[in-house]
Amino acid sequence: MQFLDLPKENISTKQLIGLILLAYAFSFAIRLIWVFQFADYAPFHYNGQLMINTNDGYFFASGAQQALFGLHEPNPRVPSWLSYGVTFFTVLLVKITPFSLETVTLYMPTIISSLVVIPMILIARLFGATLWGFFAALLGSIAWSYYNRTMTGYYDSDMFAAMAPMFVLYFFMASVKNFTLKSALYAAVMIAIYPFLYDQGRAVVFAMSMIYFLYLIVYHRKEKNTYKAIILVSLSALPFYSFIPSPFSYIATVAVLVLFYFILQKASIELKPLMILAFFAVVGFLYFGNVFSLIIGKVSYYLSRSVDEEGLHFFQVNQTVREAGKIPFSVMANRISGSVAGLLVSLIGYILLVIRYRSFILALPLIGIGVFSLMGGLRFTVFAVPIAAMSAVYLFYIIANASDKKPFQYAMIAALTALMIYPNIKHIISYKVPTVFNSEEVKVLKQLDKIASDKDYTLTWWDYGYPIWYYSDTNTLIDGGKHGHDNYIISKILNTSSPLLAANLARVSVEKYVKEGGVVADTLFAKESPNDLLDELKSDSYTLPPKTRDIYLYLPNRMLNIFPTVDLFSNLDLETGKKGEQPFYYQTGRFKDDGKILNLDHGIALEKEKGILHIGKGATTLKRFVVVGYDQERKIHQKVEELDPNAKLSIIFLQSYGTFLIVDEKFYNSLFIQMFVFENYDKDLFEPVIMSPYAKVYRLKR
Repeated sequence: MQFLDLPKENISTKQLIGLILLAYAFSFAIRLIWVFQFADYAPFHYNGQLMINTNDGYFFASGAQQALFGLHEPNPRVPSWLSYGVTFFTVLLVKITPFSLETVTLYMPTIISSLVVIPMILIARLFGATLWGFFAALLGSIAWSYYNRTMTGYYDSDMFAAMAPMFVLYFFMASVKNFTLKSALYAAVMIAIYPFLYDQGRAVVFAMSMIYFLYLIVYHRKEKNTYKAIILVSLSALPFYSFIPSPFSYIATVAVLVLFYFILQKASIELKPLMILAFFAVVGFLYFGNVFSLIIGKVSYYLSRSVDEEGLHFFQVNQTVREAGKIPFSVMANRISGSVAGLLVSLIGYILLVIRYRSFILALPLIGIGVFSLMGGLRFTVFAVPIAAMSAVYLFYIIANASDKKPFQYAMIAALTALMIYPNIKHIISYKVPTVFNSEEVKVLKQLDKIASDKDYTLTWWDYGYPIWYYSDTNTLIDGGKHGHDNYIISKILNTSSPLLAANLARVSVEKYVKEGGVVADTLFAKESPNDLLDELKSDSYTLPPKTRDIYLYLPNRMLNIFPTVDLFSNLDLETGKKGEQPFYYQTGRFKDDGKILNLDHGIALEKEKGILHIGKGATTLKRFVVVGYDQERKIHQKVEELDPNAKLSIIFLQSYGTFLIVDEKFYNSLFIQMFVFENYDKDLFEPVIMSPYAKVYRLKR
């Protein structure tokens, strides 16, 4: 087994700090690549700064706006700045530094996520091989998945997601390596505050805690500190959050942990009583932490892919979220280690690491969560990245041990690490992710901000909910966190061919939500047949609730890309769950026109003189060909060529966008296509307030 040993290094504390700073600087600098790529690209800038590139970031940013500027007070969904670590530290940084909110939200992911190098290097130092941690930190801090979810501008709680568990792992490993109760206390404190940093992460640290308990009982069951450590870590699940507001509940938990630490240190308790206390502590941990149901619930949520089976049959959003879908092995490998070969290297390294240093069993939950990504989706790969990096570099150490010359060994380790880093850097350079909105879209929302009151509602698809809060200071019915059954309502409004149904459903839903809160669809459609209610809403005689605020429809150009997905949520019978006939929708910006044949991609072509549309091996006549464009004053112009009235498909050429749409009558007559593409609206029901090619906003008159 000697060949599996890590070399002992004499690295001083000053050198340790230097290595940490160097690895941190590397992680930080790599994340500036995206900034430099778009530094001069005006469409991605607002208020003198690059905008963020994740929709969910605007949820936390809106909470910061509320604390800093008093915005969004009537919005029941905007979080308090004390509810989440992201908003808490954002507000703190804006208050104590000269930087604007836009600058803090842009760079905070880079500042926080790069801290992952600290526990990686400290874990390696536990085994006397600090440079191992340094090389691993260079890789792990910028590896594909970790970079994607913590890059500059990715302002979200993900910046804490994989970084904080590595601190937990370090303290767990330190407690079993040196067997000090103080390290168990630090681990318990990190577990206690982790939900404040990453609110979806309880299942992660609870799974790590369970492995920690088992490890202690299997390998150290005869030692008192084992049971003291179990008691301390179990207390981290105390449910103070159920009756004490955040972050005070976390402070209370930490205070209890510190108190019990001193009690356990000072008290002289025999082994058997400690074992009994530890048993009841674990029972409390499982009960108060709701551990098993929490873990099983998370797994079930990400594996769920169907329509609701009980009650009304709503379409589930998980079926349409890419990061929650199944992924192939190659994608998982790329995301964790940069390549399939890299993942295999990491896997071999981890197995050997556990054989030689069994305390790395404690990292198994992080590896397991990464593997779960094959079924649960992309977001889970990030947890395995740091351990995969350490495992790969450990294997490089073993390979380098073939030589007894230190300079050659470290040169080989550095070279092999560089080979692992290369595909990740290549990915980073090519990963030119756009900002959530461009500056023209933001101008639309800022114009809406001047028109609307902060109690008004803007109805649109949930993808745009948080940015609408942030830029227009209006409320929404669905958003990035509230996108369950109420998706049906918005989908029906956008897809119906009845403007009256859309207007009435909008007013009824908003007023019901303002009055009652919660999920509107669950109560709105529960009292009578959903189909009967929808028929009633098409009638002008339907009695509407009193109007208490204005309602706006936000119809952005970017929704064209996802409109078939939006349709899925209302293209079913709520009573039976039966899906409607699948409508036809095709969008492309690729075309070649030789005057006679209009060739689109994927084997689609139009014989222009005959009006015959070829799709693959099939052919059909065309109902109409429509050209829509804007002049220099952004006024819309349309030209409609009617062809075969009995045909089912139409082509719409969005001239100003260079985009073709091929749609059937369902999509052609939908409210979104009619009001956004053609600016065709019912003047008794709607009033246009902002008519930009990027997005159109209509006010509901009733």
